[in-house]
Amino acid sequence: MSLDDLKTAGAKVVGVKQTAKALQKKTASGVYIAADAEERITAPIKAECEKQNVDCLVVESMQVLGKACGIHAGASAAAILKN
Repeated sequence: MSLDDLKTAGAKVVGVKQTAKALQKKTASGVYIAADAEERITAPIKAECEKQNVDCLVVESMQVLGKACGIHAGASAAAILKN
């Protein structure tokens, strides 16, 4: 799982709330979290990834993650959705 996978993914969600919903619905196949995002925001997502055995990649910054998602703002979390 790499950042390129996120860039080329057909179905993805961006943001903490949408990523959490994807995990809750068990539709996330891979999750990305920004290293500079607040721990209190990202900790529940990391915990859910471990619980569901979903790959979780930490990206260097919110800016890099946002750019990989094709948005001009920073993103704390994102997920690739299962087909």
